[in-house]
Amino acid sequence: MRAKPLKQLKYVSTYLRSVQDFYMLDSFGLRQQDILKLMLENKEGVTVDELSQSLNISRNAVRQHLAVLERDGLVLQFGARPSKGRPELLYGLANKGKEAFPRRYSWFAELLMTALINEVGHEGLNAKVAEMGNRVASELRAGRRTPASTAESIKELNVLMRDLGYSSKVVEDDAGELVIEASNCVFHDLASKHSEVCEFDLALMTTFTQSEVCHEECMVRGGKRCRFKFKSSQA
Repeated sequence: MRAKPLKQLKYVSTYLRSVQDFYMLDSFGLRQQDILKLMLENKEGVTVDELSQSLNISRNAVRQHLAVLERDGLVLQFGARPSKGRPELLYGLANKGKEAFPRRYSWFAELLMTALINEVGHEGLNAKVAEMGNRVASELRAGRRTPASTAESIKELNVLMRDLGYSSKVVEDDAGELVIEASNCVFHDLASKHSEVCEFDLALMTTFTQSEVCHEECMVRGGKRCRFKFKSSQA
């Protein structure tokens, strides 16, 4: 028996290509986006035949796309659906695949920041955010060997920043002091409304590197980049 086209395909195809859905999804090919969106709409799982008919592509093409998505941890096998012949494998979104779709974390974070300001004021929020940065940095340091120098700490910090999504690099200024320059800010939208967010970065950097940190340039304040200068607190 031929598999029925998946529900809401017309709405899926149209909505998938809307700009607001192109967050992480735009990093995939259009067919892979279609597959992920269909799996989101059909949480009980989908078969190769269903995908083939709904997308009007061959079963082999579907399998090739699934192999890539499985390899990247976006899709997994849910089990099998009984049929007259061999059981049909069901595929669905892994947790990583679900995260490819739009989230409103920044909106919720803004609500939290506003609530905290109303509760403790701007100075209190600065203190709480700095405390968070210090705690995170201490936890990160606890899981690593003690760096041999401040320079090594700064380079390790830069690696962490890049893992978090910063496009950053370590450079030396004219005075020979080490500087981290970031051409983006992962908290930019939130920080533009609540500058207290910058205290998190500064506290984390200070505690992680055991250095004095000077925020020389800030994109929220109109700079072209975020620029952090480090000086050993033991110097």
